[in-house]
Amino acid sequence: MADTLAPISPLHSLTERFVAQPESARLAEEAFTAMADLWVDPAGPGAVAVAAVLGADLPSTPGTSVNTASATAIWLGPQECLVTTHTRSGAELEAQLQEAVRRHGGAATDVSAQRTIIRLSGQHARLVLSKGCSLDLHPSTYPAGTAQQTMLALAAVVIIAVDDAGTDYRILVRSSFARYLAEWLLDASAEF
Repeated sequence: MADTLAPISPLHSLTERFVAQPESARLAEEAFTAMADLWVDPAGPGAVAVAAVLGADLPSTPGTSVNTASATAIWLGPQECLVTTHTRSGAELEAQLQEAVRRHGGAATDVSAQRTIIRLSGQHARLVLSKGCSLDLHPSTYPAGTAQQTMLALAAVVIIAVDDAGTDYRILVRSSFARYLAEWLLDASAEF
């Protein structure tokens, strides 16, 4: 029997500090989320085939995301989406998307190890983010489903609004910047 190492998330060492956060600015890592970078013509048959795999059409408006029970598709560019899921492995997600777009000139690549997701929730979540982000995150301009690429502190991120109240966000950050950003978020939320 071969020895195997269990995977370790980028923020595993901060779990206890996350749990100790007050409800008004709660942090959690959505570790080991499968992710695939998807290139496909959003008006072509490849997008239709992907919709059958995901259970919803891809986002067609810049700065938005589409959620289903099993996946989230995030608009990154005119023909590029990032698809995330907890119901499949990165290899499975890549294979399913690749099968859907292969005949239509599209491509899918497993990028699961590239990023992790930090979930920030609570009544002060928007205020915490506003300390290091230039986007207007007010719910009237940043409702649920909005997904923008931006800088948070000094880290490139994608921020997705999960609700319409400005109290729940998913922050996708490169794994190499995850600890820096998590420490920054812990510090920024200390006053709450």
